[in-house]
Amino acid sequence: MTPDALTAHLTSTAHPGPASPCACPTGLLADRPDATVLRHGDTVAKAHAPGTDPVALARRLAVAAALPDVLLAPRAPTPVLVDGRLVTHWPHGAPVDRDDPDAAPWEAAATLLARLHRTPLTTPLPPMRGPDKAAAATERLRKALEATPCPDAAPVLSAWAALPGWARGEAPAPGAPALCHGDLHLGQLVRHPAPDGPWRLIDVDDLGAGIPAWDLARPAAWYACGLLPPEEWSRFLGAYRAAGGPAVPPDGDPWPVLDVPARALTVQTAALALTKALAAGRSPDEVEQAVVDACARMATRP
Repeated sequence: MTPDALTAHLTSTAHPGPASPCACPTGLLADRPDATVLRHGDTVAKAHAPGTDPVALARRLAVAAALPDVLLAPRAPTPVLVDGRLVTHWPHGAPVDRDDPDAAPWEAAATLLARLHRTPLTTPLPPMRGPDKAAAATERLRKALEATPCPDAAPVLSAWAALPGWARGEAPAPGAPALCHGDLHLGQLVRHPAPDGPWRLIDVDDLGAGIPAWDLARPAAWYACGLLPPEEWSRFLGAYRAAGGPAVPPDGDPWPVLDVPARALTVQTAALALTKALAAGRSPDEVEQAVVDACARMATRP
């Protein structure tokens, strides 16, 4: 879908009737192959990835609508088809300020996750898509390597091969499933109502039943790679435990539970970083190299 097509749809939705100029704030928030996101006034429209299952998406929207204290609630209960893509509508929220890392809402993110994970699974939901996304990232790297060999890729793929099947999306996850976000990072939080409302989780595309430790895995991986300071990791983990999050024990060492998901997210991050670097014809930058190096250490573990 082109941004122009989504713009026309969202404008007509916000202002039905004869076309006329308006002073609503607008902006393209994202334009990727898997999503186009546009703001018009206090509404955001998201065109989901081609081939998105409408039934699964509707179920995920229903969960968001039922948990407005955790997830940003959609404007409408079902997606609409626009220019061949499923489109959903959301309230506009204020995102995390990337220029103020000291104000990162780690406690809010952890508390919201704990509430989500404690929510009973009372209706059938698709599996949480985290492992599938990690598998897709490694497959993209393999395809990129067909055109451009890269020696840094070998330890990344070796670390991937060493993971258990469930972490690669090849088998069911162990243990009782919980309601999971599936792709937790700070970009998945907004304040609503903007700009000073409470934090809410956004993006239901990967929401589903799965192992809740996966939702803690990205900050855990960043911490293990030296990209997240120990004090910020402690704030996040402490807040999750204080809110009764079930993914890790209430005290003691969390790593027996977090190790495999954190390794999977490290591989995913490294695979995406190398694919991006290869496409740009450059070497990995310092942050990208840190996750590649972590994969090399993982690949040599007994």
